[in-house]
Amino acid sequence: MREEYGGQNRAKQIAAKITGVDAPVLGLVLGSGWGGVVAALEQVKTFPYAEIGLGACGVAGHAGNLVFGRLRGVPVVIQQGRFHLYEGRDVSETVLPIAIMKELGVRSVLLTNAAGGINASFGVGDVMFLSDHINLSGKNPLTGLHPTDNYPVFVDMSEVYDAKLRDALYRAAYKTNLKCHSGVYLQVPGPSFETPSEVRAFRMMGADAVGMSTACEAIYARYLHLRVAGISCITNLGAGMVAQEIRHEDVLKQSLQREKTFCDLLSAFAENYT
Repeated sequence: MREEYGGQNRAKQIAAKITGVDAPVLGLVLGSGWGGVVAALEQVKTFPYAEIGLGACGVAGHAGNLVFGRLRGVPVVIQQGRFHLYEGRDVSETVLPIAIMKELGVRSVLLTNAAGGINASFGVGDVMFLSDHINLSGKNPLTGLHPTDNYPVFVDMSEVYDAKLRDALYRAAYKTNLKCHSGVYLQVPGPSFETPSEVRAFRMMGADAVGMSTACEAIYARYLHLRVAGISCITNLGAGMVAQEIRHEDVLKQSLQREKTFCDLLSAFAENYT
């Protein structure tokens, strides 16, 4: 897949199979518990991954569809379920949907996830708008790519997450009465959860939340000259912060309980999107 900008030919092939939809300008990548926003779309058209040459999602809470429609009048494409490194996938597979979005005309992407809170001031159910990230996945989606004049691989990462998009998220959160924070997200490869010592180390590094996705996607999106915003739902507190076992089913339950709130938040964001 590593040709031109890392999957361009494959992305073009997949994009050619997608017909009868408005060209999207905004792409949404939906993590665990965020899939309910699809219910707010108008003029919906759904393409299961299997029908367009993408593999099935292997994780509970990830439906596995590319969904097109209008969200408060904005033409969008939604990645309803993502691919993860811990499934044994190459990093190029995890970012291929971003390349497809680029081919379809998307100019901005909003990456969502479920994350563990590291900042002691965060509570379960809060949301964090990403101001920066730390990539400890051990992977970089630009490794092995051939640089071109339009797509150099030495990408400036001084401001990965677009400040104007983050402001639009804050306005949306205020409108929906949602408690929100701004903070630094840290990606680990997973699938095991972090140890208490790792959580303490991550906190010392400056991380506010930790999860198993998103940073690699953000790197790749910036490489493709896309604007990027990110949201984490704090579904649990990090290991050692509370005397409670961390289980994936509990993380999923917490995020699913907030589907309606997430739907309202992303709908309000679309109203402010420019």
